[in-house]
Amino acid sequence: MDDKNDKPLLVSKLDLSFREEIASQPGGENVKRCFACGTCAAGCPITDIDEKYNCRRIIRQILFGMREEVLSSPRIWLCLVCYRCYARCPQKVNFTDIMRILRYAAIKGHHVSAEMLSRVTELDRFSQEVRHDFIDHIFKPDKEIAEKIKLKIEEKLSV
Repeated sequence: MDDKNDKPLLVSKLDLSFREEIASQPGGENVKRCFACGTCAAGCPITDIDEKYNCRRIIRQILFGMREEVLSSPRIWLCLVCYRCYARCPQKVNFTDIMRILRYAAIKGHHVSAEMLSRVTELDRFSQEVRHDFIDHIFKPDKEIAEKIKLKIEEKLSV
């Protein structure tokens, strides 16, 4: 168990059709090839900032049939869909596409609201805009850019 709130795993709650369902989707074909080497987690930018996020763990949960745990987890929404994990995976497990499959399954299974995908897409766009402005500010420190960043963040927090 990883978190204080994790519950013991009950074999009767496992859904072994879950891995087949993921494997049957475009991008999920190689999910069963994962041998838990950890290359995905080692190269993941989210793992660098959140020690509880672990791509390898999510894949293991899929393979063990832990449908409810995976689809109800906020961690499936943390992936940046940057494809670093896929580019480095020796088994070509397309974790990024698997995350998309999981997100749609979470919506379809009513684990999250239908608006979650658009909210995450909006957040991704926002974070890229702020990143862009920060890089501009690094190359050319400017109070206007700093104020622009501050206003964007304050506006987002007030929503």
